[in-house]
Amino acid sequence: MASNGSDEAPAKRIKRRRQDEDGFYFKSYAGVSIHEEMIRDEVRTNSYRLAILRSSEQIAGKIVADIGAGTGILSCFCAQAGAKKVYAIEASAIAEQARKVVKSNGMEQQIQVIQGKVEDVELPEKVDVIVSEWMGHFLLYESMLNSVIYARDKWLKKGGIILPSKASLYLAPITNEEIYKERIDFWSEVKSKYRLNMDCMIPYAKECIFGSVQIEDVIGSDLIAHEREVATIDISTITEQELQSIQGSFDFKCFGISKFCGFAAWFTVTFDDIQDRDPVTISTSPYKHPTHWKQSVLYLPEPVSVEQDTEMKGLITLSPGMTNSRYLDVALQYTVGEMPQISRHYTMSDDYPS
Repeated sequence: MASNGSDEAPAKRIKRRRQDEDGFYFKSYAGVSIHEEMIRDEVRTNSYRLAILRSSEQIAGKIVADIGAGTGILSCFCAQAGAKKVYAIEASAIAEQARKVVKSNGMEQQIQVIQGKVEDVELPEKVDVIVSEWMGHFLLYESMLNSVIYARDKWLKKGGIILPSKASLYLAPITNEEIYKERIDFWSEVKSKYRLNMDCMIPYAKECIFGSVQIEDVIGSDLIAHEREVATIDISTITEQELQSIQGSFDFKCFGISKFCGFAAWFTVTFDDIQDRDPVTISTSPYKHPTHWKQSVLYLPEPVSVEQDTEMKGLITLSPGMTNSRYLDVALQYTVGEMPQISRHYTMSDDYPS
């Protein structure tokens, strides 16, 4: 039989690349700032606490896995809800601080902090509940949902629950002409201030700003049409393969005369596995209280004039980044009124120029 050495080399390269990606990702969660930002987000933290405590009948006396436990705050909420045992799984070095949080709150008998990747960890038993705060910007940035799916398939008992249980992605066209004045026209204004012509920077500025996803607080009044739900994820059934391409169509009618400058995206997650209680929802809509996720904006290179009832139709596709699977690639195909179809691609990464 011929050697399969030539087949192993690409596999090893892929594995090494994934290890590098994961190493960078987990290192970014080892510091305090990102955890401070998340816990300071009262919409996020209070919603998780409320959902967990409302689920106390399903958690009390049960086994819980907290996927990506961070400082352990959600694990502590589960302990307060009466969990018999919580496995707080955290790959980054912040796991050591989580142990201190658990000890400070006298929960060592209930919570076991395990430092390691979910995919590498072994638990001694199946679990009744999985809780995880896996959402990134644009919902899927950082690709943590894959780890939740892995844990679900490996450890969740039949009839077990996942918190949250559903996620939805929304899209709406927006106006924001200030972005062109502040970020593009700026280069033309340098000459009047410093007697240097830097107009040559304009094409590069457009490439950086309009080729990548911008994370901003969008003003509700900047929406020029009603939002559309473009994707829904049932976390109890979604597969890793399906996450390779999340796709949705949209159809908008504009409110009135305006300049169409791009699309804003946001998401909701819902805890609807709560027994005999109203579901709890976290919304990152521009019409709701701001969160640390903000909104994700896909700007056009140039504004487009629209008027009352101008139609926009199209398709949006989200997929893991080509260079790093924890990044996000966004493809758009759309039409505005009678204009021919336009295709645009956006990248969301830590190393893409912006």
